[in-house]
Amino acid sequence: MIYETVAAVDMGSNSFRLQVGRVVDDQIYELDSLKEPVRLASGLTAGKRLDGAAQERGLAALRLFGERLRGLDQGAVRAVATDTLRVAKNASEFLPLAEAALGFPIEVIAGREEARLIYIGTSHSLPLASHRRLVVDIGGGSTEFIIGKQHDPQLMESLHMGCVSHTLRFFPDRRIDKKRLREAQGAAAKEIELIAHDYQRFGWKEAVGSSGTARAIADILELNGLNPGGESGITRAGLERLCALLVKAGSAEALDLPGVKGDRLPVLPGGVAIMAAVFEALDIEHMTYGDGALRLGVLYDMLGHFHHHDMRDATVTQFRRRYQVDSEQVERVEATALAALAELSGGEPAEADRQTLSWAARLHEIGISVAHNAYHKHGAYILTYADMPGFSRKDQARLAMLVLGHRGKLEKLAGIPASDSIWRLVFCLRLAVLLHRTRDDRVLPVWAVKPHGNGFQLDVPSGWLAGNPWTAAALSEETAIWQQVGRDYTVKAKNTRKGA
Repeated sequence: MIYETVAAVDMGSNSFRLQVGRVVDDQIYELDSLKEPVRLASGLTAGKRLDGAAQERGLAALRLFGERLRGLDQGAVRAVATDTLRVAKNASEFLPLAEAALGFPIEVIAGREEARLIYIGTSHSLPLASHRRLVVDIGGGSTEFIIGKQHDPQLMESLHMGCVSHTLRFFPDRRIDKKRLREAQGAAAKEIELIAHDYQRFGWKEAVGSSGTARAIADILELNGLNPGGESGITRAGLERLCALLVKAGSAEALDLPGVKGDRLPVLPGGVAIMAAVFEALDIEHMTYGDGALRLGVLYDMLGHFHHHDMRDATVTQFRRRYQVDSEQVERVEATALAALAELSGGEPAEADRQTLSWAARLHEIGISVAHNAYHKHGAYILTYADMPGFSRKDQARLAMLVLGHRGKLEKLAGIPASDSIWRLVFCLRLAVLLHRTRDDRVLPVWAVKPHGNGFQLDVPSGWLAGNPWTAAALSEETAIWQQVGRDYTVKAKNTRKGA
């Protein structure tokens, strides 16, 4: 379904942001935006748990956003959470409260997925160019580095350092001196050096800063004439002058300069230190500013989904190629699994379930590239921990559960609630894999499936089981496996003339 109005929620480590846009052809025009300086990262304890005060700030912001979003369809809103909720050990406790406050599901996205979306958003806010751009986004808890061309990100990385975390680490009492600033820059440069060689070898023509830190620094340098020759954006010379002024002032709060916004002051030292390190480690002299960022990237990624340019499909195709999947076999399995899902759903399965089952069927054999023995476990491991552009962590977790559950015992999935639709998807995938064990194009019997009790019923033609003892034995074993997790699985031989 294509929506006229779409919205993105960016739950960053420093600020929570909401952007609402109107879709016109292939462009998104901003209708409304909200920003709340939540500083979620400052609420992380030494034990990596999100404290109560930070949680309440986050929930209060989400309640505001929820009021603005009231009335929009679930499919028209996408909310993503970044670094702090990637690392917080109690994120699983906070997220249900956050979803209730917002009124929409929330995805915790991986660092490289964040980088991909940032690049898409930034590139859509800049004039189209034929050259490569380096985009650097200093967030509250992480910094993303992306090289891309036009709207296509090509090299992506996310480093675990941001303006909030870096400020708390090196300027805990907000006092700034030359030694502290030098240590903060050195620590950031050490992290950037891990990726610097690959990025410089790949190359770029234009460096672009995105999000709040880059904008704050650019504003300060421009409004106070700190860039040489009145240049716009961020320059190496301008950064050096700003660092000297911060040391002289002794704190960001004492920096009496136009353009220094109050909500940015508490995290300015860490952001400036990281930016200075970026310029040094990547040998940058000048950086422009791009207004688009993660939230705009989320909106354009949604637009791609609506127009069937779903990045997730491209990722699945790439994984099939990378892990040398038997395309003919997985396509047989996919077709049969989707047919089973359609029957169980009365012909109209939920789109999210249909997509997830389709992707799982296409990827269920990727673990064979590691080893055939327990290949479903290898595949599930890959899907859990690999970078999969377009997929949230929740998406990946469901795919991994399906791949893990498509063969073997089901006790490993016993923690999944009985009401979760993933059980239906597991049934469909297991049935399809079982029916196509011969890995050829022989015609299947005329089968049918339907819900039965707290499980499923499979109908097959009378006499077919007797003529296929191998499959009959596998189905008998399958009914026992489902019974072990308290689910019905009935196989009935029937005379049926339903079309195949």
